[in-house]
Amino acid sequence: MEINDVYDKNRQKTGRTIVRGSSEKLSENEFRLVVFVCVFNSKGELLIQQRQPFKSGWAGYWDAVTAGGAAVSGETSQQAAARELFEEVGIRYDFENSTPHFTINTADCFCDFYLTKQEVNIAGLELGKGEVAQVKWVTKEDMFHMIDNERFIPVQRGLVELCFGLNERRNTLTRDEKAGGLIT
Repeated sequence: MEINDVYDKNRQKTGRTIVRGSSEKLSENEFRLVVFVCVFNSKGELLIQQRQPFKSGWAGYWDAVTAGGAAVSGETSQQAAARELFEEVGIRYDFENSTPHFTINTADCFCDFYLTKQEVNIAGLELGKGEVAQVKWVTKEDMFHMIDNERFIPVQRGLVELCFGLNERRNTLTRDEKAGGLIT
């Protein structure tokens, strides 16, 4: 059973929790915290995952991120990102000194996106057997082809452009621009 904290529109915890998957619903102006991690390599490729065929919700579909999920009660966004990345694809990464690269607010979620660059040998990854069937490295063009021709979760092409664009921008910034806080 997964318990999530409930946040108000100002991203402050309300003191209320909700059990994921229960019949209890969030009220208007109540939100959950969800995190997504995009791992890029030095070639600018994104590590994506395919959900297990027996997983509820988008079973067998490819996802546009390396890992993601809801923060459990008591977790910070950074702790949730680290946990999800390790649970789903076996990569350890410390996000404690990180802030999300961007956040998308939906009708009932604050969705924090973290981008990181790592050289990962996917053959050596220990995938979360209850969640991830396989992973692979893709270019932006590969991903658009997959979105158009394969079983892919509903994803906005603009979100894919944003993630790849931010990753490219991180790679071309000067040290002075990075120190100025544009993108880390």
